[in-house]
Amino acid sequence: MITVEVVMDIRSLAKQGYSHRQIARVTGLHRATVKKYLEEGSVPVYRKRARTSSLAPYYGMITDWLEQQDYRGTRVYDLVQQEGYVGSYDVVRRYVKTVKEERGRTAYIRFETMPGQQAQVDFGDFQVREPDGSISTVYSFLMVLGYSRHTYVEFLDHCTMAAFLACHQHAFGFFGGVPAEILYDNMKNVVVRRLAGAVEWNRTFAGFCAHYGYKPLAAPPYAAWVKGKVERPIDYLRERFWRGYVFRGIAEANQDVRQWNMTTAYPRVHGTTHEPVRDRFLREQPHLGPLPRTPYDISEKVWRKVYKDCQLSFGGNRYVVAHECVGRKVLLKILNGTLSVYKDDTLVVVYRIPPEKGLTVQDPRFYQRLKEDREQQRRKYHSPWRGKSRATRGLLSSGLSCEVMRRSLSVYDRMIGPEEVPPCPS
Repeated sequence: MITVEVVMDIRSLAKQGYSHRQIARVTGLHRATVKKYLEEGSVPVYRKRARTSSLAPYYGMITDWLEQQDYRGTRVYDLVQQEGYVGSYDVVRRYVKTVKEERGRTAYIRFETMPGQQAQVDFGDFQVREPDGSISTVYSFLMVLGYSRHTYVEFLDHCTMAAFLACHQHAFGFFGGVPAEILYDNMKNVVVRRLAGAVEWNRTFAGFCAHYGYKPLAAPPYAAWVKGKVERPIDYLRERFWRGYVFRGIAEANQDVRQWNMTTAYPRVHGTTHEPVRDRFLREQPHLGPLPRTPYDISEKVWRKVYKDCQLSFGGNRYVVAHECVGRKVLLKILNGTLSVYKDDTLVVVYRIPPEKGLTVQDPRFYQRLKEDREQQRRKYHSPWRGKSRATRGLLSSGLSCEVMRRSLSVYDRMIGPEEVPPCPS
């Protein structure tokens, strides 16, 4: 291939009086080539020939796969090999990278809400090193008001439904009202499933939303950017509070994070609104909905049958209740380590749930009341055969010995009659 520099050398040598043969000898070219470029007087122009990639027939498949799942290049390479591709892995890797970069060039419209219109909720997980060197996890509940960016934070041991709803109640009390709508991701406590674009809400959660009068919203799957107002505060919490914090327990951590929230996060100038969070919240708070007169019952509810010994079983322990509940199913409400037993709408007893298993938890007054209940005693003891099989009643009453009447032998003689003596043979 002749470059522009070689053509310039040919012309320079020709001006110096070199013949075609001599120029060919110096440049290493054929004499016909030298003659061609001296006569044409043009600079060579090379056009890149279009090449067809061996992966081209699979471009559509790869694009569809990447729309469905965020596959890595190695996985896509395996899939196209199954479809008959015989090229190299590097070609696949470069094309996958190109598709992902193009897909990543997405523009979004910033969504700002009116005062009191929307809040966003999410959980974060934080690692804790125990004294024995093991690692455990605690969780943070965050609710962020969309207009002011004021945030409620609470740490939890477990993300149960009762704890999840209790955090909402604490947040509503902290803000002094309820937003018109709250945006969630697809967590199990909120969304049961999605079917043809419709969301099936958790029944308990839906009842909670109706009680407090706000509308729940579910973010699209795999779209964290929709909940940006609560995603970024989690990172802010990690960097400004958690990093370097010495964790000594959930209760102390909640006290500390609340103080940090009010002294550091609340008065700060927000990077998006360019106003102090405190000033915007003072404008937003009057637009929040009112709190209901009574809080929603967020306790866990299960049904249990009461056995004949006045006991029911729950969580590996047995609990004694009133004897009027025997044979019935009673409602158990579990909240904050307490167990409340209800017969219909009547509260029977409240027990503290012990940390141990295999125990019988009782209030002595229940068995004492059973002893004093004359009707119960009459039911148990009015029949001597209660609880015994008919086949054993005679044995139990008379024993194994039988009485035999004693008679004189003359009685049997009269019954038989005189004995006939046969005649002697002659």
